[in-house]
Amino acid sequence: MSLMHALSDVVAIAPMAPGDPGWDAPPASPPGMETILPEWVGWAKYVAIGAGILGLIACGIMMMVGRRNRSHLSAEGASGLLWVLGGLSVVTLAAGVVPAIVT
Repeated sequence: MSLMHALSDVVAIAPMAPGDPGWDAPPASPPGMETILPEWVGWAKYVAIGAGILGLIACGIMMMVGRRNRSHLSAEGASGLLWVLGGLSVVTLAAGVVPAIVT
C-alpha cells in the first residue's frame, strides 16, 4: 500500500469539517504543563541566543585570523555569518510562525 493510499484512508475515516466538534478548538495544555512548557521554551530561547552569540564571535575570529595567507579560513568565517544569522532568524520567527500554521 502506498503512502498516498494510507493517507487517503485516514482522511476518509476521520473527516473534519467546519462545525464538527474539535474543528476550532483552542489549544489547551495538559494538566500540569501550564508552567513547564513556557519554561522549556524560555530555556531553548536562552540557549539559542547564547549559541548565536558564540557563533558570531567564532565567525569574527575566523575572519580576523584568516586575513593574512589564510584566505580560506576567512571565507569560511564570512560564510558562517550567514548560517548563524539564518539560524537566529528561524529561532526568532518560530514563536510567530508555528501558531499561525497550526491555527
